Amino acid sequence: MKVLISSDHAGFELKKELTTYLSELGYSIEDKGPLAYYSEDDYPDFIAPVAEEVSKNSDVKAIIIGGSGQGEAIVANRFKNVRAVVYYFHNLNIIKLSREHNDANVLSLGARFITFEEAKEAVKIWLETGFSGEPRHFRRLEKIDKL
Repeated sequence: MKVLISSDHAGFELKKELTTYLSELGYSIEDKGPLAYYSEDDYPDFIAPVAEEVSKNSDVKAIIIGGSGQGEAIVANRFKNVRAVVYYFHNLNIIKLSREHNDANVLSLGARFITFEEAKEAVKIWLETGFSGEPRHFRRLEKIDKL
């Protein structure tokens, strides 16, 4: 599975750490930037290209990281076929359900609210959990696609 990863300045350090971690787990990681820290960057510049690629390729997943993860998810969800969810540390069942029920293909993390250890655990669960394929979940996703 190909995993894209991107951030803004607030998520830059966590992105670097997660990129290394995911590579060690054997995932094919593509870092979509930023490749250097710049405190004045704007997250839409890095998140939009990632979301566009996910929208065109159902085999691609993405992890996007910002200060809160909220703005990043908003940008990603503007693209057809993208289902971005935001995660802060607390209940890992949220991560599982986002995959099992919603077939989320983008995970947005709030770097100011989550540690590297918490992010590692969440990302691993999210990537290892599949879509349940239950008819009721397919039906709901089809309704979303028609909006």
